[in-house]
Amino acid sequence: MTFQKAAVLGTGQMGPGIASTIALGGVPVTILGRTADSARQGLSMARKAILSLEENGLTPTARANWALEHLDESTEFEKAFATCDLVIESTPEDMAFKQDLFRRMDAIVKPDAVLASNTSGLSITAIASAVNRPERVLTTHFWNPPHLMPLVEIVRGEKTDPAVAIRLRDFLRSCGKVPVLVKKDRPGQLGNRLQMALVREAMFIVQEGIADVADVDLAARTGFGLRLPAYGIFEHADNVGLPMVGSIVDYVSKDLCNQTGVPGILREKIEAGASFYDWKARDIGAMRARRDAFLLDFLKRYTPGW
Repeated sequence: MTFQKAAVLGTGQMGPGIASTIALGGVPVTILGRTADSARQGLSMARKAILSLEENGLTPTARANWALEHLDESTEFEKAFATCDLVIESTPEDMAFKQDLFRRMDAIVKPDAVLASNTSGLSITAIASAVNRPERVLTTHFWNPPHLMPLVEIVRGEKTDPAVAIRLRDFLRSCGKVPVLVKKDRPGQLGNRLQMALVREAMFIVQEGIADVADVDLAARTGFGLRLPAYGIFEHADNVGLPMVGSIVDYVSKDLCNQTGVPGILREKIEAGASFYDWKARDIGAMRARRDAFLLDFLKRYTPGW
């Protein structure tokens, strides 16, 4: 069973892309903003995302037109909560703020409405502790930019009804996404646990003087990162042979970073208000444009499950 009406809270980087995805899945969506200007801006961004997908042949024109017609914006949160059976929030990563928000939503929405958070790491179990119906609360973690990145992590809290997670997974598949089920609510969920392990080791390599920042990025982009879309970590392990993998892990793991907390090199950058690259000499907008162009080109070739 699909959803009849959805609302997305958040008009920054993530909310509009999430709203465009849901609309392309055939569900009318209201984008909620704190101010009329932010709500209008969110709606404009969602429409641009849909048009970009249509212009690149990644969604049929008829579907794009339907989605554009069934997107709207509002600042009337309570009115939207009362009429929707799916609400996804993409608000600041603040536990107290999210708990209060979910408490408010839970008091207004229909008894069978699904409440989802786009949190990238906060415990959905803790967020759901503020509501009366925690079985209908879960995480839907979209990756940035959400209208282009296929992955959505669906994280079940301790009291989430598994059937609700399956329903949302099936719906997101119909939206063209690649949802994965995360069965345990742990810090970092799934994707960010993998990514943070890589981030920690990358920073350790620079900190230890093994390689420079630019060469670390280059190695990731043109080495193992290049083949990850073609096959995953376990597929690669089976392909090269588990005895070899075991031998390499045994040898290399002894020298890998195993420190907890913020790496020293990152803490120094934060305290100095600095970054790893000189963005006065580089164009961060051009970098994002390069990323989006690559993703669009990839999506034109991508077949789920390949």
